[in-house]
This record gives sequence, C-alpha cells and structure tokens, in this order.
Amino acid sequence: MNRNYAKELDQILARVENKGKHLFLHSCCAPCSSYVLEYLRPFFRITVFYYNPNITMEEEYQKRVAEQKRLIAEFNRQTQQSGAPDAYPIKVIEGDYAKALFFDSVKGLEHCKEGGERCYVCYALRLKETAIQAMQVHADYFTTTLTISPLKNASKINEIGDALAKEYGISFLPSDFKKKDGYKRSIELSKEYDLYRQNYCGCIFSKRDGGTAP
Repeated sequence: MNRNYAKELDQILARVENKGKHLFLHSCCAPCSSYVLEYLRPFFRITVFYYNPNITMEEEYQKRVAEQKRLIAEFNRQTQQSGAPDAYPIKVIEGDYAKALFFDSVKGLEHCKEGGERCYVCYALRLKETAIQAMQVHADYFTTTLTISPLKNASKINEIGDALAKEYGISFLPSDFKKKDGYKRSIELSKEYDLYRQNYCGCIFSKRDGGTAP
C-alpha cells in the first residue's frame, strides 16, 4: 500500500505535544525551503541545516547559501516586526562544503540517468549528515525540503529517512511537501522574495543532462 506522507505529516502536526519541538531541517535551497518554512514554523522550532556538497561550482554554492540565509533573515525580521505569536524564530547552520565526499559517494554512477540511483545516493549522503547533526543537538525530529520537488522521488527520500531514524535513534518527519500546492506556493514565495531559482540541482551531472528545476 502506498503511504500518504502528507497525511502522516498533518497527523503529527495535529498532536498538541509536538508544539514547539525542535525540527532539524535539511534544506537544498532557499526556493524549496520557502514554503516548507512557512508551513512548519507555526509548529516547530526549526534549525535549517544547509548541507549540499553535491553543488559542484563553488560560486554557485556560495550564491545559493547566501540566498538561504537572506530568506531566513527576512522571515525572522517580519516575524519580529509583526509580533506574530504563531511563528517561531528560525536558526540556520551551514554544513561543510565537501565536494570530494560527494564525488567519492557517487563514483561509478556518473552516467546514471538523472533521478535514478546516483540521486538516491546523494539523498542518502545529505540525509545521513542531517540525522547525525540532529542527534548531536538532541533535536526531536529531522527531515528535508527535497520532497517539495515534483522531480524528486518522495517515496525514496522517506524510505532513506526512516532507515536513518532507526540507525541514529531520532524521529524522521515524513513529508511530501509538493502536495497541497506546496510546490506552487514555493514559486509564489520565490517571486515575492526575489529568490534566485536555479535550473538544475547543483551537481555537474544534472547540469550535463540539461538541468532539473528544484
């Protein structure tokens, strides 16, 4: 039976005891995180973990991480000005930019079709580090923004997250953020905040194959 990850997430959010718990959120980029943060911040204290060693070009990496930090600063500024009681401040942590680790991880998979096995290894690489970091800061949950993309395999991402949750003893928050017009809303927010929207995931292989929108 296919799982409804969006419904599972809503059930978790509805539990009063989860209000204000700490979510360690891996983010692939500012545009994808925009809706996810808007959606989840009334429920959790969120730490955004920007960890994307798959981004091959350093200039591209720096541009994307700067946009991530700018968006979070703007969200926090607006919350502070409005005094909104239903939105927690957002923290951000930048992980290591470990390009060599990415290339080592996908060695032998360079010619895989975009969206296939190489991408699954990349999901696992980023989610594993997220789980480790979440465990070290005693977060209550970890998850990723990756499921907002209609071009990424939400079932595989959740499968990897569930396995890591068992391995590291920290709960994985199931998601399919593209549901309920989440992807559409991320595009609207990207326009609203004038965010840089890349046309490929970040790795040289995606760019080689013509790019994939986030």
